[in-house]
Amino acid sequence: MAALLWIAAFLVAAVLYDILQKKHAVIRNFPIIGHFRYWLEAVGPELRQYIVTSNDEERPFSRDERRWIYSTAKRQNSYFGFGTDNHIDTASNYILIKHASFPASPPPEGDPPDYPLPCSKELGGYRGRKMRFVPPSIVNISALSFGSLSRNAVEALNRGAKLANCLQNTGEGGISDYHLLGGELVWQIGTGYFGCRDAAGQFDFERFRDKVAECPVRAVEIKLSQGAKPGLGGVLPAAKVTPEIARFRGVPAGRDCVSPNRHSAFSDADSLLDFVELLAAETGVPIGIKSAVGEIGFWEDLARLTERTGRSLDFVTIDGGEGGTGAAPLTFSDHVALPFRLGFPRVYREFAKRDLHRDIVFIGSARLGLPENALLAIAMGCDMVNVGREAMMAVGCIQAQRCHTGRCPTGVATQNKWLMRGLDPESKSVRAADYIIAMRKELTLLSRACGTDHPSMVSPDHIELMTDGFAAQPMRKMLGYDEDWGTHQGGGRGASGHG
Repeated sequence: MAALLWIAAFLVAAVLYDILQKKHAVIRNFPIIGHFRYWLEAVGPELRQYIVTSNDEERPFSRDERRWIYSTAKRQNSYFGFGTDNHIDTASNYILIKHASFPASPPPEGDPPDYPLPCSKELGGYRGRKMRFVPPSIVNISALSFGSLSRNAVEALNRGAKLANCLQNTGEGGISDYHLLGGELVWQIGTGYFGCRDAAGQFDFERFRDKVAECPVRAVEIKLSQGAKPGLGGVLPAAKVTPEIARFRGVPAGRDCVSPNRHSAFSDADSLLDFVELLAAETGVPIGIKSAVGEIGFWEDLARLTERTGRSLDFVTIDGGEGGTGAAPLTFSDHVALPFRLGFPRVYREFAKRDLHRDIVFIGSARLGLPENALLAIAMGCDMVNVGREAMMAVGCIQAQRCHTGRCPTGVATQNKWLMRGLDPESKSVRAADYIIAMRKELTLLSRACGTDHPSMVSPDHIELMTDGFAAQPMRKMLGYDEDWGTHQGGGRGASGHG
């Protein structure tokens, strides 16, 4: 009886509070039950992806796509039965891979067990960098910073990179202890110069050189922009700037960590190339850039200066406007920067028409962690692809879309100790590696279905894209690529087979 009285008193108090409060009209008009509106809204993304949307409807990754990633990461059956449920005849820009009547023979199952798939160019070979090398995997882990991701997630990805023999991009948050567990690194340097900055936030060359010397840095990527928020810069909220993160970034703890929207070490294509050559000369490692694509003038200047002066980037990573590992304002996420399929060809054409595409390694990033998208990118001219959100899913992300709140339920994108404890780095590292290996396996099988021995030999002529009106356009025509370019003919200056 006492319990009932307590419940009744609580309900009366809740009703009175709801009626008297003026913040939420729905709750004021509908006491108690009005709260369900906000509770359902809070868990809407999680509910929709399971009980509302179809297999191919949820975005940014559909249920089918997530299922493929999860099943490969767990070494489960990744086959789908009863045919496709995609609307092939009405889907615009749908990828159609043209298989050969007499495919190349696949490698024996389990031989090799990890499907090694090295890049067919030597990174840094064109400019003769001291530390030039052939990347052992054409599928690598994209820029995911410690700070944006939890230490457990970063550790899982680094250990996974070692197991899969691929590269891990640090993201612009600097090199942490969790990046130093066996996986080899591409150190990304953003506008905040985290890990190589002075007290005023300017680039510190001595700190940069020392960090490269003491860490397993195979290449350095200068970040101009990312697909999620190009031209905006970034902010890691004060709540996420723990003493540990502050130490690795070289910033004060407990204060907003700001990345400006542009670099202070250079201001145009000419000074960028000077900066690149300086870093490469002092460290010997290959140096490249990452950027989303907007206005094309910068890329025209960059290609023209490379042709005229001989100064050159060792690699170019192109991110699409659909990229999304960073939280951003909705307008920037939805409307700023060209999508990958539009942006990458515009950049590639500027280098190809000057016969420079054989010298520079091109890397694609933006939802390329699915085999058909990766093969399309390679046919467009990419030598390697980076996977970001897909790698996050491999270590546990469920697309809850809570990355910006610090309350990621799976411990991937949070600094909350309780939430991140649910992510076991040791077991998740195996899943990350298995996903990367599965990607390489499917790319191998797809390229052999096209009659070639390596994905780098797949050309735009192997793929068509559906257009409106139940028609398909050859990809070379859609891209505006010349016949004599040959995106993957090999034999270029400093190249080892992928032109």
